[in-house]
Amino acid sequence: MVFEGLSEKLQNVMRKIRSAGRVTEKDVKEMMREVRMALLEADVNYKVVKDFVSKVSERAVGQEVLESLTPGQQVIKIVHEELIQLMGGTVAKLTVSPSPPTVYMMVGLQGAGKTTASGKLANYLRKQGKRPMLVACDVYRPAAVKQLQVLGKQIDIPVFEMGTGTNPVEIAKKAIAHAKSMQFDTVIIDTAGRLHIDEELMQELSDIKKNVNPQEILLVVDSMTGQDAVNVADSFNERLDISGIILTKLDGDTRGGAALSTKAVTGKPIKFAGVGEKLNDLEPFYPDRMASRILGMGDVLTLIEKAQTAFDEKKALELEKKLRTQQFTLDDFLDQLQQLKSMGPISQFLGMLPGMNNKALKDIQIDEKQMVYVEAIIQSMTRKERENPAIINSSRKKRIAEGSGTSIQQVNQLLKQFESVKKMMKMFSNPKAMKGLRGMGGFRLPF
Repeated sequence: MVFEGLSEKLQNVMRKIRSAGRVTEKDVKEMMREVRMALLEADVNYKVVKDFVSKVSERAVGQEVLESLTPGQQVIKIVHEELIQLMGGTVAKLTVSPSPPTVYMMVGLQGAGKTTASGKLANYLRKQGKRPMLVACDVYRPAAVKQLQVLGKQIDIPVFEMGTGTNPVEIAKKAIAHAKSMQFDTVIIDTAGRLHIDEELMQELSDIKKNVNPQEILLVVDSMTGQDAVNVADSFNERLDISGIILTKLDGDTRGGAALSTKAVTGKPIKFAGVGEKLNDLEPFYPDRMASRILGMGDVLTLIEKAQTAFDEKKALELEKKLRTQQFTLDDFLDQLQQLKSMGPISQFLGMLPGMNNKALKDIQIDEKQMVYVEAIIQSMTRKERENPAIINSSRKKRIAEGSGTSIQQVNQLLKQFESVKKMMKMFSNPKAMKGLRGMGGFRLPF
């Protein structure tokens, strides 16, 4: 989960003070000591930690807390607000050039995930109604051009390349001319990285910038590199004047210090976050939502957006009708599981539910692989068996188990789960319950 270690520590601190009817200056000092340790352990930049603790302390011993009816909750509100400001305050959107094509130049160190981030960004912008084209300007890393071509093919987005023997500046210039002639409104340039910052790399990037005049220069930062990420961001910004940051591998980072430090150190906003390996796993970075997730307050807005993208409204209405007439079958059960799976890792969106802290998530055993067996078992059943599981006797179970490559015990387990879910779903067939779910932007929980 995003910021797992930091989130757990901060939530523990918040729990201690939440119910406090009275908060003294001593209480605030003790709390801030724990917050400081949690941030430093999460690899947040020392100066950033010092400023953050100072701002929270100043507000937490002020009148707004002393005069509050619930001082503990007021302190948490202050921590939440300052955490939002630390990560940028408001969401920073990509800007668009008044005359197409809009050029986005991707920069960063080798291994940060720049090429994959380029593909993800192209995929994201295409969904926003743009006509993007990718440009392969990394002529040094073995198979970098091929990697971009493979990504482009997966998402059906063209890749402009001139092999590995051409100067990257020339490739970039010709790519812009090609995009204009073919009426592509967006160009994403995947530049070369290095294992460390060097003068040759920076000069090449400066030359590309000078020749193509990009609308935005986006620095791709591996959020798992800790303090190094801050130094990299500072160096690139000093030389190229970046316009924004894309954080990659945020789903694999248990500390999160880089993410919390880059904005404060460079003054440039985090625009996107890579939250998974799939080409759909790129999200706009919302400081307020991320702060809420870190403090265990949930992120219902992102959850709803993911659900609306993944779920079919027509199917949801059909399901509602089936529930009312008691016709919920194993086919419907499988369909709901598949829609659920398309939202991404289950642990990821469970972490967006308010009050679902890290400890609670650890107690829930979420085995993504089991869903594969569930699909295999259901697909090994006859149509009659899927519509009426009550007819599945011992011999049928044996046949289903053999056909799905599973055991009779797993078949029994699935049938038991189905009956439990069916009972649970009856609650949602209640008109009042369904009305409440519609109030959440059409969001329905799949089971």
